[in-house]
Amino acid sequence: MKAFLISISQILVVLAFFSCAAVQPAVKPEVITEKPPVIIEKPEIPSFIMGQGKISALKLSTFLLLNNQYINPAYAIELVQFYIEEASFEGVNHDIAFAQMCLETGFLRFGGDVKPNQYNFAGLGAIGGGEPGLSFPDPRTGVRAQIQHLKAYGCEDPLNGTLINPRFRFVRRGSAPTIEGLAGTWAADKQYAVKINTILQRMYEYSF
Repeated sequence: MKAFLISISQILVVLAFFSCAAVQPAVKPEVITEKPPVIIEKPEIPSFIMGQGKISALKLSTFLLLNNQYINPAYAIELVQFYIEEASFEGVNHDIAFAQMCLETGFLRFGGDVKPNQYNFAGLGAIGGGEPGLSFPDPRTGVRAQIQHLKAYGCEDPLNGTLINPRFRFVRRGSAPTIEGLAGTWAADKQYAVKINTILQRMYEYSF
């Protein structure tokens, strides 16, 4: 009888255990949902001369070196920094200024009437027929002259810095707010703006 009672007790404990387990709410398995992919929109390619550039110094210098492996990397980095600083100071989009330099100099290969030691990165005063155009004492001054010339076309606001570009006075202020207006004005080439925009597209595809 004692053994039987122990057996009954054990059965009652087991039944009680399963009874309690039966009333517990079922644990729902964790539902794993995939997060939607993060879509990073690329910035629009700029057309207005006045504005803020989007491409970093590292990307710009690397882009320049990819298109001309004979450039001294230290010089490329220094030149890019000049473009960012000088353009920012005058409110000019440094992406546009840099793309224009790449077009005018063939990514610093030069090879035309303008020579590298002129530091004339935008063909200022170089009208063809062997005319070399303006010369500047150092790279930063050459970049500054180009930025000032772009600002002359881009808006009517006064310069923030001291005028060092002797051709600034020949520009009708604010006559070309966008790069499209540079065709036939800055350069006689009717495709001038298209060529700058093509380089800008390459720069943005590489950078973003």
